[in-house]
Amino acid sequence: MSKEYIFTSESVTEGHPDKMADQISDAILDYIIQRDPNARVACETVLTTGICLIAGELKTEIYAPMQDIAREVIREIGYTDASFGFDYRSAGILNAVGEQSMDINQGVDKLSGEIGAGDQGMMFGYACNETKELMPLAISLAHKITAQLAKVRKNGTVPFLRPDGKAQVSVKYIDDEPVAIDTIVISAQHDDNISKELLRDAIITEVINEVIPKEFLSNNITYHINPTGRFVIGGPQGDAGLTGRKIIVDTYGGSCPHGGGAFSGKDPTKVDRSGAYMARYIAKN
Repeated sequence: MSKEYIFTSESVTEGHPDKMADQISDAILDYIIQRDPNARVACETVLTTGICLIAGELKTEIYAPMQDIAREVIREIGYTDASFGFDYRSAGILNAVGEQSMDINQGVDKLSGEIGAGDQGMMFGYACNETKELMPLAISLAHKITAQLAKVRKNGTVPFLRPDGKAQVSVKYIDDEPVAIDTIVISAQHDDNISKELLRDAIITEVINEVIPKEFLSNNITYHINPTGRFVIGGPQGDAGLTGRKIIVDTYGGSCPHGGGAFSGKDPTKVDRSGAYMARYIAKN
């Protein structure tokens, strides 16, 4: 007797508040590590209406213009107008970053010259042959949808989209093999006074049909496009954002266990990140 089940994974757009926070934390990390490869960085970002708070701990001699870095990330994502719920020019950027604890540092920078881990943790790596990138199908397709939402928004193909959004893909399995897409759920922030019908048609035509492999497109897929009916208020105005709150989106969409540690804003001495990356490398190879 065959085993049938549905498995669902989700992704979020670059303008989702939690993912905005991840990108700001990583941009600050990148700026510092590029100039000081031995820096110790743990950068956390909080976003809410009109405010971006940057916190965490550093050990470096490098000065990082955190306000400028954060504003550039927010601008590049697309929050360029207050009507979108956030504006990179007018948002208040608060810096509450401190120095790395000496207690942590003594475990990382050893007298022998070796580098220790800043903490213990549980890290998982996973790979499968469902896609060419060796990722589970549901999370792979969800990522493609959210990336396409950003693409058609930025290139003007669907000009009434705004930065915030999410996508869920439910895949039908028979005997642990993906055989069909059962359901696609997309919530996309949009301009005011856009009809639900226009939004639905644009997303199916310009987003879903462009990224879902033809062998998985069918008339049997159930589409839920902005099922609440309206998504004008979004970004940090709609929900507060926090670094590290999309750990399942950032990994395997729930297809395997997760140790609980996030990636963004952490230098390689944080095994939450480097350990998980190595585990993925081992699983792939």
